Amino acid sequence: MAASGEIAIRPMTKTEVGVAVDWAEREGWNPGLSDGECYFAIDPQAFFAVLLDGRLIGSFSIVVYSDEFAFGGFYMLEPEYRGQGIGLAIMEHIDRLAGPYNFGIDGVFEMQARYRAHGFLFSHRNIRYEGLGGGSRPPGLTDAADVPFDALVRYDARHFPAERPAFLRHWLAQPGATALGVLEVGEVRGYGQVRPCRRGAKIGPLFADTPEIAERIYCGLAAAVPGQPLFLDVPEPNRAGILLAERHGMVPVFGTARMYTKEIPDLPLDECYGVTSFETG
Repeated sequence: MAASGEIAIRPMTKTEVGVAVDWAEREGWNPGLSDGECYFAIDPQAFFAVLLDGRLIGSFSIVVYSDEFAFGGFYMLEPEYRGQGIGLAIMEHIDRLAGPYNFGIDGVFEMQARYRAHGFLFSHRNIRYEGLGGGSRPPGLTDAADVPFDALVRYDARHFPAERPAFLRHWLAQPGATALGVLEVGEVRGYGQVRPCRRGAKIGPLFADTPEIAERIYCGLAAAVPGQPLFLDVPEPNRAGILLAERHGMVPVFGTARMYTKEIPDLPLDECYGVTSFETG
């Protein structure tokens, strides 16, 4: 059944971004407490409101990181308006906005076929693991604030399809978050962050040159949130990442399909132990 009424799409206000984050919580995505404010600060034009006769019924986001790359998230529609053709109208709008970019998404598994039909290329699955924070912080870790920022940006760009300095400045400064890195002979060998979420805390990103360094960073981040539910989104091709999660008693609870519109970036997934977020890549 087609929706009756006038559909409009426009940039969201800051208040509406908060509504979208609430919807994400309802969908079980467990967003970070400061995610909405962080995303809005990075790009006030990244979030879009879907309205039917002036009523907010849906949302999506497109974060543009460079002239070549963008990432989408927060694609949601109020349940009573699903199956009425509105989703197709949203996708057509996204196509127009994201068309110039290699556009990445983390789509739920059951939507893979639809995204493939829309031209998305499957890269890999990301598996969300849940465990429990705690333990002691191991030696050899440096607070990310004490890591030269330019070096951190360069290291991050090895593991992400674009440099994102503005994003990292806001992301790493979230209230209540802990960000740690490993420096060896002045070179960044890995870094990660844990941030408070609607439920527990979530690690993201977690990038490391070796499994040992990833283990050290994971333990330091887990120690920052003792007794709290802890989540880590691991790219499935990273077998060492899967083993790290399992070794710490984490269990799989959710997953997404990472997909792109133009090409699959050549990233060292064996060094990607935790994606930044399902909403921003």
